[in-house]
Amino acid sequence: MPSKRDYYEILGVARGASQDEIKKAFRSLAKKWHPDVNHSKDAEEKFKEINEAFQALGDEKKRQQYDQFGHSAFRPEDFRSDFSSFSDLFREMGFGDLFGNFGFRQQDREGADLRYDVEIPLEEIFSGAEKKIDVTKPESCRSCSGTGAKGALKPCAECKGAGQVRSVRSMGFMQAVTVTPCGKCKGRGKTAEQHCDACRGKGKVTATKKIEVKIPKGIQDGQFLRVPGEGEPGDYGAPSGDLYVVVTVAPHQIFERRENDIFCKTTVDLGTAVSGGEVDVPTITGKAKLKIPPGTQSHTVFRLAGQGLPDMHSRKRGDQLVAVIVEIPKNLSESQKAALAFEKKSETTKGFFQNMKSFFRN
Repeated sequence: MPSKRDYYEILGVARGASQDEIKKAFRSLAKKWHPDVNHSKDAEEKFKEINEAFQALGDEKKRQQYDQFGHSAFRPEDFRSDFSSFSDLFREMGFGDLFGNFGFRQQDREGADLRYDVEIPLEEIFSGAEKKIDVTKPESCRSCSGTGAKGALKPCAECKGAGQVRSVRSMGFMQAVTVTPCGKCKGRGKTAEQHCDACRGKGKVTATKKIEVKIPKGIQDGQFLRVPGEGEPGDYGAPSGDLYVVVTVAPHQIFERRENDIFCKTTVDLGTAVSGGEVDVPTITGKAKLKIPPGTQSHTVFRLAGQGLPDMHSRKRGDQLVAVIVEIPKNLSESQKAALAFEKKSETTKGFFQNMKSFFRN
């Protein structure tokens, strides 16, 4: 026969633990392993082990005996087995009703959360916006205030208003009470004499509601906004769930978003790239001048500080990144082709920019 585990080890407490710590440990473990909530094959044996350990350590006299003599201090009959249910044991140990603490009485469920996806243009990410969205979802029936009844509710005849039914089964030298929601009233404890005509007793109807949502500046792609109480209604008047509006940034013709920075491309002619100059580039608010230094290579990226999107949590703005694409001319005159051919044959790059300036003046 396998040896018994140490009672302190079973409850997960130190040998010097206080009675409050022992009670807290037992309550936590009992909630986890009670067979009415844990349906694993070893839950019943596990719960019996936890219960026995608590009966020994939760009683000061028995605890002293256990600390001195170990398991040999007890016989099976030393542990309580004369209570009609585990609820009795919990009440006697100062926990109140076992099943009341476990929440086994069926409560009307809160409504489910809902998701709504909305696509926002980049300009509105910059400025913020207020959106009115149409959400089709179940709503609490106004005719019956979500009760599902035409008129008043009455106590359930099956469970006498308790909302639950109990059955007793043997667990070795003890008995366990199984508590399940009443099938007739679905755990409510009340039933309707007549169903509501509008919702046919469901307490809910489907409707489309217009909801206003404020989009903050700088919100990131994929972030969501929570609208409390705009999800599905709860069962028979229980609280509603929440609505989560998920924001997607629409593709832009010019800009690509990179966190709070925005990226775009602009083309410059070969002469500007060689000689330098200024070009106009679009920004999220209009346009800006971009200085092109002489000798700029194609695909060089310049930064316009503070021309990006606002940060959602501060007053700072990101930057605008501009990739300069040098445009190579296709239709050249014979003199231009000759100038390029001359440069191609040259053995040195000395005077190249001066020659190119002359090339574009022709």
